[in-house]
Order: sequence, then structure tokens, then C-alpha cells
Amino acid sequence: MTRLTLSFDNGPTPEITPHVLEALSKRGLKAYFFVLGKHVDTGEGRALVERMLAEGHRVGNHSYSHEVPLGDDPRGDAVEREIVSTERLLAPLLARVSSGAKLFRPFGGGGIVGPHLLNAAAERYLREAAYTCVLWNDVPHDWDDPEGWADRALAACTPGAHRLTVLHDIPGACLAHLERFLDEARARGIEFTLDLAESCLPLVGGVAREGLPAIVRS
Repeated sequence: MTRLTLSFDNGPTPEITPHVLEALSKRGLKAYFFVLGKHVDTGEGRALVERMLAEGHRVGNHSYSHEVPLGDDPRGDAVEREIVSTERLLAPLLARVSSGAKLFRPFGGGGIVGPHLLNAAAERYLREAAYTCVLWNDVPHDWDDPEGWADRALAACTPGAHRLTVLHDIPGACLAHLERFLDEARARGIEFTLDLAESCLPLVGGVAREGLPAIVRS
């Protein structure tokens, strides 16, 4: 059986995220939302994160600005600006629910996995703060092909695979074809799950795994 874990990056956005949540709710599906601190740092953004959590979704840290991958960020205080500042915004919201592990997804710069994802300071902080780092194995590029992404994502769900798919709850991305994608996936017998593909977890609860060195700029 094919398994599919849905994740949505770069929100929350008031014009898109509520529609994504409604599409998931209508089908009884749960997903991961990796949010940007700059969007959570508003009244509307906080309310949307509260709604995500109330509806049983998982919420993770996706940096504050989403401007430069941490492995390429020259700022000496990048960890504080990007990870810690977002953590401060999320912590009081996450504390209200039993949400399990602290989750962080690095900015990939187009879905690429490589040493640009983290620098040594970010790796050290994520270890010390006991984060689980969540990568991906399917990036259908909804942000630059909002018409064609769904067919690519369905094609990636090959028999026996566990896909951890990255979509985006932002304007001009997944929304137009999200409901069709969800319904076609179900019609094909694909199992939606909140389990995370093991190959996409280079750090679990602060403990390094085999894939971690490949995503850290030394």
C-alpha cells in the first residue's frame, strides 16, 4: 500500500490557509503545517495556528523569514533570528495541546536537499533543544506550477512508497487542485497518515541520524 504524509509550508496566510483546513476537515484528514514566524507574528496568523492545532494537525517551525537557507546565511545571529524567534511565538500555542515532538523544517530553496539546509550553529541548537528535523521526499512544485502539481504528486505515489509531500498554503500554489488531488489519492487507495517517513528524519528528538551530516554546512 502507498502511504502519504501531507505537509504544508510557508503559511499561515489568511486568504488560503482556511480553505486548506476546510478541504482537509471535509475528508477527515490531518497534516503537518510548517509555519513562518513572520506570519505567526500577527493576530490572524496566531488564530490560524490555534485552529490548526484545535483540528488535530501538527505544527512545526519553518524559520521566521524564509529568505536564505541557514547553511548559506552569513549572519552570526541567524539561529536566533530564524529558529529561536519562531519558537518563542509557537511555544505558548503548542503548550496548550499534546503535540508531541518539537518539529523543524529547514528552508530548502526549491526543495533541494543538501548542505545549504543548516549551518553548524543551527545543527547544535536543534540538537540541544531536542528538535525533530523533518525533510521531504516529494516536492511537486505547486508554487511554480499550480496547474500541474497534482498530477506529479499522484504519479509519485508509487506502490509501496511512503511519500512525505511538500505543498504550500500560500497564494498561487496548491489550492486550486487540492481537493481533486485528495479525492483522486483516496480513490487510488492511497493511505493518508501522520507517520513521518523514516528517511526524511535526519534528527529525532535531538538525536542525530545517518542523514544529518549531508544537510549541514561544515
